[in-house]
Amino acid sequence: MLVAEEAVEIRVLRRQGKSIREIARMLDVSRNTVRRYLRREGLPQYQREERSSKLDPFKQYLAERVRAAAPDWIPATVLLREIRALGYPGGYSILKDYLATLRPVAKPEPVIRFETDPGRQMQADFATIRRGRDRLAVFIATLGWSRATYVEFVTDERLETVLSCHESAFYFFGGVPREVLYDNMRTVVTDRDQYGPGLHRYNRTFLDFAHHYGFLPRLCRPYRAKTKGKVERFIGYLRGSFYIPLASQLRPEGLKVDRDTANARVGTWLREIANARVHGTTGEVPLVRLELERERLQPMPTPWPGVIQRPRTKLPTPAPLGYQHSLKVYEELITAEAG
Repeated sequence: MLVAEEAVEIRVLRRQGKSIREIARMLDVSRNTVRRYLRREGLPQYQREERSSKLDPFKQYLAERVRAAAPDWIPATVLLREIRALGYPGGYSILKDYLATLRPVAKPEPVIRFETDPGRQMQADFATIRRGRDRLAVFIATLGWSRATYVEFVTDERLETVLSCHESAFYFFGGVPREVLYDNMRTVVTDRDQYGPGLHRYNRTFLDFAHHYGFLPRLCRPYRAKTKGKVERFIGYLRGSFYIPLASQLRPEGLKVDRDTANARVGTWLREIANARVHGTTGEVPLVRLELERERLQPMPTPWPGVIQRPRTKLPTPAPLGYQHSLKVYEELITAEAG
């Protein structure tokens, strides 16, 4: 068989007026070969000659063993011992490569969106922004139906911080959802499945706090953080839309984003950007949907009688931690200014 370049040369020479005999002589091929390539269209297709393998006589046996064990898997080392007992003279690598072609490829688990009724669920989590001595983290709470989100930057994830952030989030939303979904927040749950599947042991102080506010703590299934996808996706959005732009503004001055600076600015970002944008999933503005969801939230009870030690702030303003108020308060202020 001629290579592609020779086949092309035959056709070019023919178009140039050369006879079949002349072409055969110039390329040192038979006239029948020239005729055959002039009749064909396209370039010649090569089929690589398959080389025999020492494993060939045992492939059917291996395929049957794999099928018989499914959905479990027999290690290559075990199958190597079996076929060597049958006379296989080869090594381990060729066997391992072949078995890889028999192993079913795991399909990615489909992402299932869990939509909840208004007022039912809030998803909450912490994300680490910066590690080290000047650690910075962020608490994020997102209402499942409206996608309205509350953000508060913190320097630790102690229990008093967790409780304070929850309280601020409830005031921000204007009510309390019926349940709050967590991943594996260590200040929330102490022992998973302690009392049976899905029956967890929660931190006693946190449980008292949840009882007072009237919400049920829920946990994602282990290694299934996607169940809490609404707040997980917001973490990446927060980094790109708020934190990185703010950090890049301060960096030329030799400054880092600290808790107070971040909290002083994030309220405006939430009000004017994050909660005011058209959400990619709902196709609606979270702030608008929050007006409807707020009607389904549980009313705020009296303050929890437990002790919440709030982190000290360097700012003299006696505003709540996070310096964020209920969206309803912002709306009233805007309306007053407009009047």
